[in-house]
Amino acid sequence: MIIGTAGHIDHGKTALIKALTGIDGDRLKEEKARGITIDLGFAYYRANEGPVLGFVDVPGHERFVHTMLAGASGIDTALLTVAADDSVKPQTLEHLAILNLLGVSNGVVAITKSDLVTPGRIADVARDIKAATKGTALTDAEIIPVSALTGQGIDELRSYLVRMAMITRERSADGRFRLAIDRVFTLTGIGIVVTGTVHSGSIRVGDHVQVSPAGFAARIRSIHAQNKVAEIGKAGDRCALNLVGPEISKDAIHRGDVVLDPYLHAPTNRIDAILTTLTSEERSIGQWAPIRLHHAAVEVGAHIVLLDEKSIEPGMTADVQLVLDHPIAATVPDCFVIRDVSAQRTIGGGRFVDLRPPARKRRTPERNAQRRALANQSPKDAIAALLATPPFALDISVLARDRALSAEQLQEIVKSQHLIVLQSGDAATAISPPYWQAFASSLLDKLSEFHAESPDLQGIGREQLRLMLQPRLPKSVFPVALQKIIETGEIAMDGAFVRLAAHHVTLGAGDERAWKAIAPLIGGDERFRPPRVRDIAMIAKLPERDIRRLLKLASRLGWADEIAHDHFFLRETVREMIAIALDLGNRDKSGQFTAADFRDRLSNGRKVAIQILDFFDRRGVTLRKDDLRRINPHRMDLFGTLVPLPADAIGGESSPVGRSDFKSEWGSETVPGGFDSHSLPPPPLRKLR
Repeated sequence: MIIGTAGHIDHGKTALIKALTGIDGDRLKEEKARGITIDLGFAYYRANEGPVLGFVDVPGHERFVHTMLAGASGIDTALLTVAADDSVKPQTLEHLAILNLLGVSNGVVAITKSDLVTPGRIADVARDIKAATKGTALTDAEIIPVSALTGQGIDELRSYLVRMAMITRERSADGRFRLAIDRVFTLTGIGIVVTGTVHSGSIRVGDHVQVSPAGFAARIRSIHAQNKVAEIGKAGDRCALNLVGPEISKDAIHRGDVVLDPYLHAPTNRIDAILTTLTSEERSIGQWAPIRLHHAAVEVGAHIVLLDEKSIEPGMTADVQLVLDHPIAATVPDCFVIRDVSAQRTIGGGRFVDLRPPARKRRTPERNAQRRALANQSPKDAIAALLATPPFALDISVLARDRALSAEQLQEIVKSQHLIVLQSGDAATAISPPYWQAFASSLLDKLSEFHAESPDLQGIGREQLRLMLQPRLPKSVFPVALQKIIETGEIAMDGAFVRLAAHHVTLGAGDERAWKAIAPLIGGDERFRPPRVRDIAMIAKLPERDIRRLLKLASRLGWADEIAHDHFFLRETVREMIAIALDLGNRDKSGQFTAADFRDRLSNGRKVAIQILDFFDRRGVTLRKDDLRRINPHRMDLFGTLVPLPADAIGGESSPVGRSDFKSEWGSETVPGGFDSHSLPPPPLRKLR
């Protein structure tokens, strides 16, 4: 159990800890010379076969309240000290307010220097303490008179703390690892050591971590937990970590940095929060008010953006957005405290709600509903509420990261709520079962309506369809959703068009007769060098504009492709030409082929061969470097299943070009449409014979 002291300056905090543990919390020369605590001090007491008590000694002087806040972060129990000869003072009240704002719910009050006063005076001070703690987390706290000089009450206080430690519930170590740094120092022969309280998760010797917000990578060389050598540190432990890494140095790491699981490294400088101001405040908070934000062990300048009110009056609770001067490592629903910019008084505090809020449209009804959902402290409840709020879809990987959830915790939530999860790269977009059913039904209805209105079109463009549906899924996720519905057999894809699986294009009688006349002219033996629109019109003795219209329609239907202006090839011919290009690449160890190689296989002349290859380049089917080309395996299914080539055309068995072939010389070339040739999973390729 981690115990943090609190109280006014010179109320005996450090002397009390020394009496309880035998350890002097003042370690700095200036502290011993002046007789006051300036920086954080630490001490430990191990009961016989009992729990270890870790003490964090904080300064009581008003100038060092920011240091007190760093020490109060992560404590389990408060030890409030009130001197018998002085009673409750300003910093007593401020420290008490801070403990309340940080959500510290356990504590005990020690009336120090009891040997200097009469029993009547102790009773008076106890009444003052009761009045000061009324309505706070320490309302019912035990009050124990003690004297560090004579030892009065020390054993009683120590025994009480041990009993509290035995019944205090251990923090769960299920989440991902976070430790807020409050000290950084160098030990000879050891290197860089950082100390702090583990807020969540666990860490082992040898684990790799990051120091956020800078993002320095490090490895854990050794661990001290509760002042003893350990192999593991877990949530609630007071730990010292020996860090090693190329960027790790004493000057590079600061109090307020966080050592964390690399997955959690995502600093933020804009946070939505719930803020409560102290009733003792004399001023209201206006728009863009400057403040000092204290979170964990970090202190940073910030401004307040009001989301509900024109101003926040003393004692009010309101939704705000905190715009920070520089990024910090934070987690939802961490607590925070705000003080005025002169560091003279504590204004209020609260807890974080959203680490990725929008900078615009912060007050729309939709955003207000999202913020109410995010305010749920339970991740399970927050996800359920968000999925019932527009846009009815959520990247749960971001929420899991911002709440430090482990993969197991997230999977349990997904399983318990039967969520539909659409995985696209690192994003995992979740939809609740009712909204998924509504999405799928709406998609089928839109396709049915489209086919009824346009029976001569093959389907709706994928992007057009995405914008018609709710939930409106991100572009990167929508194809994953389509694939899930395709697997049911209800819909199908024709290139970039989506249609009902049962839909078949029907042409008007005139167009159908015309197509039957045109198709043979661009197929058969002349399929690799088909005539252009003008030539087809002359041969078929039909108006040129009608031929062009019909071929454009065939292109939309996926029956033909316009390789160059007015130069159309049948779709099955395009597939066959891709198969030929694949074979040419397979025949060469480097996977490369030239335009001349391609021309010779098609026997159609250099100009037409170049036009075809340029068409493939634009579609990302081939990747060009100077005069050489390679097949891009990730786009080979763009025009559907490849046409098998006869064995004699291939010259024996060959293997498709593999993904590993696209590394050194060709690099990671970007293909049209914004896709990276290595960013897409390779499609299943048929082995050609």
